[in-house]
Amino acid sequence: MSKKVCLYVRCSQLKQVHSVERQLTELRQVCENHDWVIVDEYIDYGISGAKKDRPAITQLLKDAHSRKWEQVCTIELSRLGRSSANLFQIVELLKSKKIDLWIKNQGIDTSQITGELFFSILACLSQYELSLCRERIYSGLALARSKGRIGGRKSTLTPEKEKQILEMRKNKVGYNKIAKAVGVGERTIMKVLSKNVLETQSA
Repeated sequence: MSKKVCLYVRCSQLKQVHSVERQLTELRQVCENHDWVIVDEYIDYGISGAKKDRPAITQLLKDAHSRKWEQVCTIELSRLGRSSANLFQIVELLKSKKIDLWIKNQGIDTSQITGELFFSILACLSQYELSLCRERIYSGLALARSKGRIGGRKSTLTPEKEKQILEMRKNKVGYNKIAKAVGVGERTIMKVLSKNVLETQSA
């Protein structure tokens, strides 16, 4: 029985229509050589592979849930996505639905034993990319804190504003009015008051 497949092609710019036609021609020829039946063709025009929100790939993944076909065919891995994390999500979904992935230029076929190796490598790359991203975020926050910035945003609180907050609160002015007058958030006001209480107790 012939295998039911779908084709996925993408080009980064609208003017690259010839690229889409070339990809489709190559994939259709491959399907004919293998006696595979093409059920659907998904095409993303003028969309970067770095974007997760791509109409055709989104529809492809929706159709994967109903298993309309048994295999996804594409020219190269970069057509599916640029991020290893995004690629891993796509491949993982296909694998969970027992749908094979066939990539012409890289010779990847997840229906074969080497496909499992590809899946494992992609999973490792995805985890590495995620860890690297977290490390950069933590490093950035640490650097911001060392420069007296909280949460990566420069504080607008000055000693003069702290003094104004304490004086207004001493006169029983409400938080909302203080916030508007000083130009800071109510949370900042509470921090200033708490800090003052601690300093008074330790004095």
